Amino acid sequence: MPWVFVLIWSTGFVVARLGMPHAPPMKFLAMRYALSVLCFGAWIVVAGAPWPRGRAQWTHLVVTGMLMHAGYLGGVWAAVKAGIGAGTVALIVGLQPVLTAIWLTRHAAIGGARSTVAASVGRAQWLGLALGLGGLVLVVEGKLRVGEVTPWNLALAVVALVSVTTGTLYQKRHVDPCDVRTASTIQLAAAFAVSLPFALREAEPMAWQPELYAAMAWSVLALTLGGSSLLYLLIQRGTATAVTSLMYLVPPCTALMAWALFGEALTPAMLFGMALAVVGVALVVRAAPKA
Repeated sequence: MPWVFVLIWSTGFVVARLGMPHAPPMKFLAMRYALSVLCFGAWIVVAGAPWPRGRAQWTHLVVTGMLMHAGYLGGVWAAVKAGIGAGTVALIVGLQPVLTAIWLTRHAAIGGARSTVAASVGRAQWLGLALGLGGLVLVVEGKLRVGEVTPWNLALAVVALVSVTTGTLYQKRHVDPCDVRTASTIQLAAAFAVSLPFALREAEPMAWQPELYAAMAWSVLALTLGGSSLLYLLIQRGTATAVTSLMYLVPPCTALMAWALFGEALTPAMLFGMALAVVGVALVVRAAPKA
């Protein structure tokens, strides 16, 4: 399941490349959230999936939805629209495992029922995180262009990084195990509510070209119903460090897809970086304590 998640999540940058020339980011995402809620709603009705119990759990799911959908995806898509390259965004967001490890180390004293959130990071995991980060830099280094980064698009990318890191830790600590379909519906509805006001302020219209139709369909069916659901399950079942370390594999997979689909360069340094990232993730996952 983790490797399926990595493959699906990696297609997000390909979808951005297809869809962004034809749509403003917040309008695209608001429509994506709305369509995803409708799809999950139909699935819930057919399956009779149970809803979370208690106001507290609904509140926690709303918070995670705002962070992990509206904040993360909104920041990434807006940054790409503002001119920053997909490889650069991947590098910035790829710092998530490092931030997670630092946070867990500083809060290792937090225990209780959710002790897996606060488990300290061991030496083997730190080594894996360092190797993964080094591999990530090698993969995206060739994609960086002078003058590409501005204070504005960098700030948007940092918003995405902070949102997905905080959302992952928050969900692991506060959200109890529940049905992924109803939990995702609540999260997506919250993301839609946050994104809609920004979407209404965007003057650029949606230019419905075949590429945009394909990007929207894949975003809803594969990335949201598939990728986001898998991420939710992985956070529930694994330690935070092991789950976020999988993000190291997204830029290498994206680079391979871009090479196959768009003919983007794939240098020996990038291939070496991919190998480092895989070794790093393997070290983190093997050294992680069992949930």
